Amino acid sequence: MGRCAQWLSHTRLYSGFTLIELMVSLVIVAIMASVATPMVQLTLQRQKEQQLREQLREIRRAIDAYKKAADDGRVKKNADASGYPPNLQILVDGVEDAKDAKHARIRFLRRIPQDPMLNAQSNNGLGQVTGWGLRSYDSPPDQPRYTQDVYDVYSLSPRTGINGVPYAQW
Repeated sequence: MGRCAQWLSHTRLYSGFTLIELMVSLVIVAIMASVATPMVQLTLQRQKEQQLREQLREIRRAIDAYKKAADDGRVKKNADASGYPPNLQILVDGVEDAKDAKHARIRFLRRIPQDPMLNAQSNNGLGQVTGWGLRSYDSPPDQPRYTQDVYDVYSLSPRTGINGVPYAQW
């Protein structure tokens, strides 16, 4: 065997990582993962907050459309009623159009969106989705309560957003 062949066989024998090199590599990967984890969590929270904004906007538009239809005489209402829907489910089920000769149904939502800040959405059997807080027209803004109609909705999540405002106040 020549010197070159001896050198090649010697380098093949000792090629690879030492234990110290492996440990240093693992420490570097762990540090990088610990830096990336909060960024991923923040990104996920931002996505959920964006969903919350969209869901609230969708429900509020449907409530406003119902109110406009009631004011235009397309939805029957009592003289003493506010014109807002009695619950969220009626926005999905729809109401008869009082001005249409065929009495077609007007629907304002395809489905009631789920609050992304809560893990589960449940229905209490009365047509009211318990995943959202409901505020009636006659309730004060600082103490929302549901009595006879749905003027506004809010998240029931006790958490606070990235902006420092509790989700219930969005």
